Amino acid sequence: MDLAATMNQAAPWSQAATWLSMPLSLLPPWLISLGAFALAVALALLAHRTAFAIVTRLVSGMDLFWRSLVSRTHGPTRFAVITVALGFAASVSPLSEGQAVLIRQVLLVCFVALVGWIAKTALHVWTTVYLRRFKLDADDNLLARKHVTQTRILQRVGDIAIVIVALSAALMTFDGVRQYGVSLLASAGAAGIVVGLALQPVLKNIFAGIQLAVTQPIRIDDALLVEGEWGNVEEITSTYVVMRLWDWRRMILPLSYFIEKPFQNWTRDNAALIGTVMLYLDYETPIDVLRAKVEEIANGSKLWDRRVVNVQVTDFRQSTMEVRILVSAGTSPRAFDLRCEVREKLIAFLQREHPRSLPRLRAETRSSEPTGPANAAIARHAAE
Repeated sequence: MDLAATMNQAAPWSQAATWLSMPLSLLPPWLISLGAFALAVALALLAHRTAFAIVTRLVSGMDLFWRSLVSRTHGPTRFAVITVALGFAASVSPLSEGQAVLIRQVLLVCFVALVGWIAKTALHVWTTVYLRRFKLDADDNLLARKHVTQTRILQRVGDIAIVIVALSAALMTFDGVRQYGVSLLASAGAAGIVVGLALQPVLKNIFAGIQLAVTQPIRIDDALLVEGEWGNVEEITSTYVVMRLWDWRRMILPLSYFIEKPFQNWTRDNAALIGTVMLYLDYETPIDVLRAKVEEIANGSKLWDRRVVNVQVTDFRQSTMEVRILVSAGTSPRAFDLRCEVREKLIAFLQREHPRSLPRLRAETRSSEPTGPANAAIARHAAE
């Protein structure tokens, strides 16, 4: 009696399970697989949203690196959770052998892309956080320019390396492409020579960028004199350098230019520069008075860094003497403005106080009276 009662009670549950399984058996396998994938994606998005909110709350009190890393990896982590969920759905779905192989291949490529994406994001976050401690707008920004230049060049080289490695790994997951690549590398025939010659300018600039990052003949915001043009280094990419000229034009130069050709770097060791003012004055100019006036102008200027001020007569010419004035400033723009200020105030001082110091032409005229013994005798005879 008890066994019969138990069987009677279990009968409705077995019937319900049979009724639920009957609609699934009537559906085509591809529709069941599609529903499993959609359900997996929906659950993955829900799980990622919940977990990301919890992790964001946990790292809110940590340092900037971890907070930036979590915020920047929102996309990669969501992609990772979806990939794992699709892999689980593929293992329980009624897929054919060909469909299962295709799904596994796609998920493998997605995993390789995910690793490259995370590596590139982590490199960007680390670079940004590292460069926050350096200020390019400071007066003496030599250390900042050094680290910013080195870090940005190496970041671009690292990005290129990550993309190349990720793309190579993705292609190597296909048997046909892997065998073709191995045979092409083993043959080292004419195709390899053509590719090497075609990529020579690109590879040349990439290696030049690495050399620039290590040796640093130029840095971000350096003042350069290149091809007769003066300007500051605005951007250093993986293949070229952008110079912002004094009149806001932009000069684009390949990276290899700064390895192979000479140029002037006015801020190589420090940002301070000595400005030169050349004057051509008359020989009657009082040099001591001029020297005192230059020192007065320098002391009254906010551009002078209190290091160098000097006045020297450097040359004599036919009608003028050459006077060189040296004044120093903390940066190249300040040095340029200080030179202009010294010129303007000196010329006003000389015009007002010593006008005879300005260059002038002298001419000798002969007297109308006769001179010499013979001419004197002729003059006395004419008077008699």
